[in-house]
Amino acid sequence: MHPEEKDLIRKAIDTIKSGGTVVYPTETVYGLGADALSEEAVRKVYEIKRRDLSQPLSVAVSSFEMLHKVASVDSESLEIITELLPGPVTVLLRKKEVVPDVLTAASEVVGVRFPDNEIATRIIKEAGPITSTSANVSGRNPPTCVEEVEIKADIIINGGKSKYGMPSTVVDMTKARTRTRATANEEKANIKIKIEIKRRGACYDRVLHVLRSKAAGKGLHGFPMP
Repeated sequence: MHPEEKDLIRKAIDTIKSGGTVVYPTETVYGLGADALSEEAVRKVYEIKRRDLSQPLSVAVSSFEMLHKVASVDSESLEIITELLPGPVTVLLRKKEVVPDVLTAASEVVGVRFPDNEIATRIIKEAGPITSTSANVSGRNPPTCVEEVEIKADIIINGGKSKYGMPSTVVDMTKARTRTRATANEEKANIKIKIEIKRRGACYDRVLHVLRSKAAGKGLHGFPMP
């Protein structure tokens, strides 16, 4: 990484910490980042994107520890999530109180991204959870390179062409779980996890493969095609 790029990343981190906005690269499309735990910063993102407040944003993290900070994850779900992330997947989970209601449009569900992009994760690691939403005006095509970015932000980082050039695959892990009663020969009851793929995006086939491979051992069921 060149010194100029390191300096720009440092400025991006400081900008987010001070309530500003940053356009940053990911492996899917370019994102618009701000402090995801600040209602004021999140509202700036909505204004820049001209996005209706009824449409939720997602959160980007740089570690599973940070993921636990913003969302509730049980051990069975975490085992599956670690197979999917980091990567071009948004996982829908139950949010924790630290996440402002404005970000989730007053829903108890939050979308979480763990990007597989060095620039993005360097920023998030020091800035904390940031907003994960495409860097475009709502309704327009998401940018896959910095030249396609049309919105205004305090800092725009050029990370080259996005690896996949399309939005993430969205996996809903918030559905009710069913627990079967343990028999005399079982130590504990079995848990069945309901999962739904809400949007077909980058690496969809791999996501489907991961879910199917976990099906037998974890009682997975109900991941219909979007």
